[in-house]
Amino acid sequence: MQATELLKNEHRVIEQVLNCLDRMVDWCLAEGVLDTHDARQAIAFFRNFADRCHHGKEENHLFPALEARGVARAGGPVGVMLCEHERGRTYLGGMEEAVADFEAGEPGALNRFAAHAEAYLGLLREHIAKEDHCLFTLADRVLTEADGEALLRSFAHVEGKEMGEGAHEKYLAIADRLAERYGVPKAFEEVAAGRSCFACGHH
Repeated sequence: MQATELLKNEHRVIEQVLNCLDRMVDWCLAEGVLDTHDARQAIAFFRNFADRCHHGKEENHLFPALEARGVARAGGPVGVMLCEHERGRTYLGGMEEAVADFEAGEPGALNRFAAHAEAYLGLLREHIAKEDHCLFTLADRVLTEADGEALLRSFAHVEGKEMGEGAHEKYLAIADRLAERYGVPKAFEEVAAGRSCFACGHH
């Protein structure tokens, strides 16, 4: 499996939870109530799986490998992706604050949660499309086979050492519980034989 293929498969899981968040926002606006447990679970998934793990692999390993092969950061695709990662963190922070404010009975908290969530949804969906169709195509063109192998080793280190054993499975389980709760199709329905994780391709 190529490093970019693994990242694309993670995108499918992230999209699964984005679709759950989308339905969560529709439900809370229609009913005037926010399921704070589900909201916190979704935020935890985005904070840890999407940002700390997935974006961490990109920022600390993929992007430096691309820069080493001559892909510019300032004014180039890497700089754009980094900027969007930061914007996403800002929206997640806004969602977290709104959830706490809703629990405290603050007026307008539900609408603020919805606004931050909708901004995050739009950002990440566009961001994923840019990476899948532009950045990763570029990466497959400029990175060598040795680069790809080194990236996969680095990604395994992120999984096992930085995130901790079992963390990936934990957040995939959250993704699937939310999918069942909100009637969203799962990215990967079956556990791949011989893998310790779902079919996103992690070993």
